[in-house]
Amino acid sequence: MAVCALAGCATGPKYHPPVTQAPAAFKESPANFKNNGPWTVAQPQDTKLRGDWWTIFNDPELNALEAQMNINNQTIKQYFENLLEARALIGEAHAQYYPTLAAGPSYTRSKTSGNLIRTSSANTGSTSNVFELPLEASWEPDLWGRVRKEVRYAEYEAQVSGADLADERLSEQAALAEYFMEIHGQDALIDLYNQTIKAYTQSLALTQAQYETGITDYISVGEAQNTLETAEATVTNLGVERAVYEHAIAVLVGQPASQFSIPNRGLTESPPPIPIGVPSLLLERRPDIAAAERLLAADNAELGVAYTAFYPAITLTVGAGTETSLLHQLLSWPSRFWSIGGSLSQPLFDEELQPALRQYVAAYNADLAAYRETVLTAFQQVEDYLAATRILSKQIVLQEQAVKSAQQDVNLETYRYKVGIDPYIDVVTLQDTLLGDEQTLVTLHITQMTDAVALVQALGGGWDVSRLPTSAEVAQKPPSVDNKLQH
Repeated sequence: MAVCALAGCATGPKYHPPVTQAPAAFKESPANFKNNGPWTVAQPQDTKLRGDWWTIFNDPELNALEAQMNINNQTIKQYFENLLEARALIGEAHAQYYPTLAAGPSYTRSKTSGNLIRTSSANTGSTSNVFELPLEASWEPDLWGRVRKEVRYAEYEAQVSGADLADERLSEQAALAEYFMEIHGQDALIDLYNQTIKAYTQSLALTQAQYETGITDYISVGEAQNTLETAEATVTNLGVERAVYEHAIAVLVGQPASQFSIPNRGLTESPPPIPIGVPSLLLERRPDIAAAERLLAADNAELGVAYTAFYPAITLTVGAGTETSLLHQLLSWPSRFWSIGGSLSQPLFDEELQPALRQYVAAYNADLAAYRETVLTAFQQVEDYLAATRILSKQIVLQEQAVKSAQQDVNLETYRYKVGIDPYIDVVTLQDTLLGDEQTLVTLHITQMTDAVALVQALGGGWDVSRLPTSAEVAQKPPSVDNKLQH
């Protein structure tokens, strides 16, 4: 009865989740600015992202790739197996609640020395057989809650693995979406250069015709030829970057790069409205924040285990079985034996206990600082990508005006060259300006789309802390199929 009463005791500090004060609103939200350009956030602002967040980009090709990645991505599978491993450790910790039972059948045949001093006249030694069939049970009651703390520690660690899995899945999804935007951004740049090469080819033909008729000199022909060849070299190099992004997506969706391709096409020019919600929801949406908080809970449980080392431990043992020199008597009633007992262990002097306790306290405080840093970083990332997407939207409008002005200048200067007013070098200079402005515009669109993906990732990608597996869920025994090795 005393043991049962002590088993209800618990040591160590009680865990309280850290409290973090969230700001009332995102400072960089477009709602707080005027003249943001065409991009804005979704209304109402408390609308939540869904788990399949990439569908807001309304791209069937992207949707299909994301679906493949969620099934075939090998990194996600690694994190999933890590979760199963953590769940198995819960079973190991939980097994300490129960006694252990062991059976050790044995047979021994021995002969004693004939030179031992004996009271009888015979001094030839003796031979004996011993057959044993013992059973032994031992149990250490969970005094001071040590086993409970270890079980909770294993459960919290499994929840950390579950949050890490969600965070890694979100990272892989976002990486695929960003590579997808980059690929079609390269397609847009390639298309821009192909159109430019077509215009440069026409300019070269015109310059050659004027040279042959004596209107212009051969230097103008050389300048037109050089401009065309430079553009052709540049567009060839763009294919390298496109291939790299395509191969990266192949790895993400679990396919060999040699058998994977994405059709060429243009880039969506502007991101969709994104529901950002209120800052307080961010603490519940980010799986990395959930992982950091569960790690604190695990540290607290581990600290409780360290406290139990200062208290006594009791071990109860029961043994029974049969023992005989003749095999046919092994199961007979007179061959039985049994024992029952217990032992108590109380640390009297152990110099390691206090340093170990200080170690766990320091580990908890360090992870608490890491948790707070994770929260601050989460708010920073959302503000960064809100600002980037909003400002880029405005910059794109201004850059479009610059492209329009540069095109007008090229048209005017080309006309002046045709009528013989200006040299061809003036046309080349303005063509280079136009191409640079157009390339900048495409690059801004690429950056805006990838930043929109990064913003969704920073917002948690539709994940919610309610999707974190509970202690009861992670403690469930996995199906037997999980025990099979994969080849």
